Amino acid sequence: MSDDADMDADAAAEDVESGPAVNGETAAPDDESTGDDADAATGEASTETGLASEVAEVDETLAEDVAALEGRVAELEAALDDARSKLTRKQADFQNYKKRTKKKQEQIKARATEDLVERLVPVRDNLVRALDQDEEADIRPGIESTLTELDRVLEGENVTVIEPQPGDEVDPHRHEVMLRVDAEQPAGTVVDLYQPGYEMAEKVIRPAQVTVSSGADTAE
Repeated sequence: MSDDADMDADAAAEDVESGPAVNGETAAPDDESTGDDADAATGEASTETGLASEVAEVDETLAEDVAALEGRVAELEAALDDARSKLTRKQADFQNYKKRTKKKQEQIKARATEDLVERLVPVRDNLVRALDQDEEADIRPGIESTLTELDRVLEGENVTVIEPQPGDEVDPHRHEVMLRVDAEQPAGTVVDLYQPGYEMAEKVIRPAQVTVSSGADTAE
């Protein structure tokens, strides 16, 4: 073989190794584009998380449904957290309301007691003046006047005296039976009043103490 033939063979081999030429330039393999495609595929895969990504490997349509459910669960959890927060605030508000109400009731009670004391003080003053009189003085009129004043104060507080009369039926809610005696009155009725009772706004503060007839007539 001649030297010229050897040179042609070497040139042909170089062309084959360098690949096809475009516009007189040798085209290099597209290694960079291949790497970009791989990175993009990796990025897409990384966006799929949780159960939806696992389902997607089997069924894309089902994976979409699962993803929607996961989103709905996240919304419900957020709503639940918000509801718990509101409930906590409501509970705190309610506790504060109870404290304010209790304090207000205590203030009202204190003012009511103060008003009652202010009206009872003059009654005490009258009793003191009655006792300051001479021992020979008749203090009965002063005591009667003081009692009348005290009754006015009690009436102003909606307090009434329980004073059953002989022959009245015994009321177990308003009367306390101290003794049963033989009397002309029908059985179960009042014979005598031992001590009056008091009630306030239809609530018995102290029942009247009475003696009651047993129904036996002792008259000959």
